[in-house]
Amino acid sequence: MKTHGCTVLMQAGCRKSPPIRPFSRLSAMLAALVAAALLPAVPCASQQTAPGVQTLNVTAYTIDAQIQPKDHTLTATAQVTFTSLNDQPSAVFNLHGALQVSQVTDASGTALNGIRGPNATLVVTPAAPLQKDQTYTWTFHYSGNLENADAAGPVPGLQLAYVGAPITYLLYAGEWFPITGYTTDRFTADIKVTAPKDFTVVGSGSSGAPVSSLGGKTWEFKWDKPGFPGTIIAGKFVEVTPSDAPNIHIYSDAAHKAAANDFGQTALREFAYYTSTFGIPQSTQLNVVQLPDDTVPAYWAPEIAAIATAHFGGKNEFRLLANTIAHQWWGSEVSPQSLDDTWITNGMSRYAELMYLEDDQGTGALKAAIQDVSAGALAYDTIPLSSVGTLQPWSPQFQSMTLEKGGMVFHMLRGIVGDATFGKILRAAVDQYKGTGISTSDFEKVAEQQSQLNLTPFFSEWLDGTGAPEFQDKYAVYRLGNNKGFRTIGEVQDNMELLNMPIDLEVETEGRTVNRRVDVVGTDSQYIVDTFGRPREVVIDPNDWVLKETPELQVRVYILRGQQLAAQGDTTGALQQYQLAKKANPDSSLASYRIGELLFTMRNYQAAVNGYRDALAGDGVPQWTQVWSYIAIGKIFDITGQRDRAITEYREALQTNDNTAGALNEARHWIQTPYKLPNS
Repeated sequence: MKTHGCTVLMQAGCRKSPPIRPFSRLSAMLAALVAAALLPAVPCASQQTAPGVQTLNVTAYTIDAQIQPKDHTLTATAQVTFTSLNDQPSAVFNLHGALQVSQVTDASGTALNGIRGPNATLVVTPAAPLQKDQTYTWTFHYSGNLENADAAGPVPGLQLAYVGAPITYLLYAGEWFPITGYTTDRFTADIKVTAPKDFTVVGSGSSGAPVSSLGGKTWEFKWDKPGFPGTIIAGKFVEVTPSDAPNIHIYSDAAHKAAANDFGQTALREFAYYTSTFGIPQSTQLNVVQLPDDTVPAYWAPEIAAIATAHFGGKNEFRLLANTIAHQWWGSEVSPQSLDDTWITNGMSRYAELMYLEDDQGTGALKAAIQDVSAGALAYDTIPLSSVGTLQPWSPQFQSMTLEKGGMVFHMLRGIVGDATFGKILRAAVDQYKGTGISTSDFEKVAEQQSQLNLTPFFSEWLDGTGAPEFQDKYAVYRLGNNKGFRTIGEVQDNMELLNMPIDLEVETEGRTVNRRVDVVGTDSQYIVDTFGRPREVVIDPNDWVLKETPELQVRVYILRGQQLAAQGDTTGALQQYQLAKKANPDSSLASYRIGELLFTMRNYQAAVNGYRDALAGDGVPQWTQVWSYIAIGKIFDITGQRDRAITEYREALQTNDNTAGALNEARHWIQTPYKLPNS
C-alpha cells in the first residue's frame, strides 16, 4: 500500500482492530482514518476551490463508460443534469486530471467552451450566462489513461481511480466523472459500463444480466434515489453468496474465495445488527468487494463495502468491515449538510463500529477501544469541531477530529441519555433526514426532542470548544453515629470553567461499591455520598464515558502522532513523538516498542534491539508488545547472521502463548525458515 497516499491521512481507521496493532501491520488508528478518509463524507483537495460555497446542484447523471484494462484506458460520455444556484457566466466541475475532455455540448447539441482550471477543475462557459434556479443538461465526452494517475488525482499520491487487471476501481472520490458538491450534493445515476467478458462489474443499484457485445459485456446500474452512487469496481471476481444471506454478495479473486464465505457471514451479522439499531436502510442488498492494496484500505458507496486485499476476509478485520458497512446509514442514508457537519456521519460510523464491537465482544472490548479513540480525539484538537470545515479534509487533524472526536461525542451523549434514549435519537435522526443532509443544529434538535433534556451546554462544550477536562478529586470521610455507616464529602475539580454535564462516581468501600451521578458544573462541584462500609477510594468516571485528559492518555496521543508521522515517512518527527511518550512514561512498553519498530525500518539494528529490550522490561502494556518484541529481535539476529540467537528469541515468543495478530504462527515460521529482508 502507498503509505504516502494517506498524505496526512494515514489517516482512520489507519485502523485498529483490538487495541494498537503490532509491527508489520497497519496500525488500527491509521486504518480507520484511511477507511473513512475518502468515504463519501470527506471531500478531496480539488473539491475545495470555494469552501462552503456551492454554485451548482447536480441532480442526475447518465454515464456510458468503456474500460480497457489491457491499455489502462477509460472512455466515457457523461450526461449531467444540474441547477445553477446563482446567475453566473460559467460552471465549474471537478474531473480527474488524467482525463482529457474532447467535447462538451448542451441539450441542443451546441458545443460549449471548456478549459481546464487549477486542481483538476473543468470550467465550462456557455454562450449565454447561467441563470439562477435554471436547470441544464450538458454532455461531456472524455477519455484518458488511468494506470499511474495518482499524481493527477484529487489527492496527490493516492490512487482513487485505476483501470487495469485484475481489479479496476473507479471510486466516486476519484472524480472519474464530472462532479460538484462532493458528499453533500445528492444525485441519481444511470451508469453503463462495458468491460472485458471475463470481468464482473459491481456498482450501486439494479443491474440485471450484462449484455454481450463485440467490446465485451455491458453492465447497467440504476440508482433512482438521490444519494452518492458513482463507484464502479470491476475485476476477475469469484462471486460468493452465503447460503443464509441471499442479500449479501462477496466478490473476491480466486485466492480469497475460501475466506469469502466467512467474511460474508461477518458482513451479515454486522448488517443485521445495524438494521436492528438504525432501521431499514435504503437498500437491503450489500456487495462486499475486494480492492487492491494500492488504494484506500476501505471504501463505501450505496450497496457497496469495498475492502482492500490485505484486510479482505481476515478474522481480525471485522471492525474495518463494520465501519465501512455503517456508512450505508451514516453517509449514504443521511449525509452531512456541509463539511462542518461531517463529524456526524464520520463520527457515528466510527462509533457504530464500536457499538458492534461491544455487542460482539462485550463492554470490556468497548472500554479498551475507547482509550484509542480518545487518543485520536485529542491528538489534533486545536479548533472547535463545529469549525472543522476550515481544515483540509485529507489532513490528520480533520480526520482525527471528525472520526475520533466525533465518535467520542456520540459516546458521551450515550452516557448522558442512556442506551434506550440514545437508540431513539439515532433512529429519529435517520428517519427524519433520510435521503437528505443533516446539520449540526438539526442533530441537536433531534437529540433534545428524544431525550427531553437541555443538551445545549453539552453540545456547546464539545462542538464549540476544544480540549478535555483533567479531573482531580478531593474528599474527606466521616463516621456517622448510631452505626449508620460513613459519609464522604468531596469535590470534583477540573480545569474547564464551562464544563456542565453529569459525571459518574464510584465509591469503593469495604463492602459493596456505591455509584452516584454528580452534576459537574464549572471547575469545582461538590458531592455527598453515604455508604455503610468505609470508603477506600473514589473513582471519577470509572467507565470512561467522558473524554478526559490523563497521563496514560497523553502517552497514547504522542504515540498516535508518531505513527501518523511515520506513515508519512517523517521518521525524525515520529521518533520525537515516541521519545515524548517515553518521557511522559519511561516504563511504557508501547513507546519503546514503537521506537524499536521505527529504528528497525531505518535498519539501525542495534538501536532497534535496545528499543525492543526496553519494551520487554517495561510495563507490558499492551501485552502483545512482549511477543512481537521477541519476534522482531529474532528477525534482527537473522538479518545479522546470528541464526542460533534468532531461534532463541522466536522460542521466547512461543513461551508467551500470545497469538495476537498471528504472532505464534509467525514465530513458528521463522524457526523453520530464517528471516530475510524483503527484496534482499
